[in-house]
Amino acid sequence: MENLFALDWSLIGVTIGLFIGLVLALTGAGGSILAIPLLMLGLNLSFNQAAPIALLAVLLAAIFGTAQGLYKNTVRYRTAILIACFGVLFAPVGVWVASHIPSAILSLIFAVMMLYVAWHMWHQSSIAQTSQQNLPDMPCMVSKVTSRLYWTSACTRRLIATGVVAGFASGLLGVGGGFVIVPSLRKVSNFNMQTIVATSLMVVSIVSIVSIVSYNSAAPLQWKIAIPFMLSTVLGLLIGSQFSQKVSTKISQRGFALLAVLAAILMIFRY
Repeated sequence: MENLFALDWSLIGVTIGLFIGLVLALTGAGGSILAIPLLMLGLNLSFNQAAPIALLAVLLAAIFGTAQGLYKNTVRYRTAILIACFGVLFAPVGVWVASHIPSAILSLIFAVMMLYVAWHMWHQSSIAQTSQQNLPDMPCMVSKVTSRLYWTSACTRRLIATGVVAGFASGLLGVGGGFVIVPSLRKVSNFNMQTIVATSLMVVSIVSIVSIVSYNSAAPLQWKIAIPFMLSTVLGLLIGSQFSQKVSTKISQRGFALLAVLAAILMIFRY
């Protein structure tokens, strides 16, 4: 009976991982923000138990996605490194703050954040079909002739701010930070969506390492759950990358927004 329960437990974790990988492939954001509530509800984990497991899976998936982006030359690696540098500095700060907040309150804060992200993602979907090249001048502009980024002071400030917020959120709430980075890059740059997703994944892969180490110093990871979950997340990313171009940005963003609202409501009623 115990073996059967353990098998069901693993299957639930694998199913959640496959789903999170698909979300990452389609949106480049929201891996941890959906993984944490699904792990808590599906496997009855606490917030502090679910956060590092979600981060570990998203880390591996983000590394793979980054490698794909570098191979396809869609990663703005200098942009990613600048954002990640400040994310790395502020991730431990978020972990420290989280250690002084009860798990129930953290869960409620997380649920409120999910509702905000869902609203923002739905709003962004209304302009998803707008060509980035036809947008007005932004702080971070890529030359149509040379394909190089103009490094203005305004651009640098915006990217630094993005790194600070993404890093702090990663540490505080156990998220990769893609849900911060993707909307920010859409707002401040004329990057196309492929570049935004690939650059976001590179930042997530760097910042998540620091957050995982910080979490693991407080309590060890539950590897029996983490290993099958993270492997299935990578598999989901592989599957999703095969048809991500066939799904419109509007559909993927609105689908994500609806799922985030549902997960937030379930987390709120859990307490």
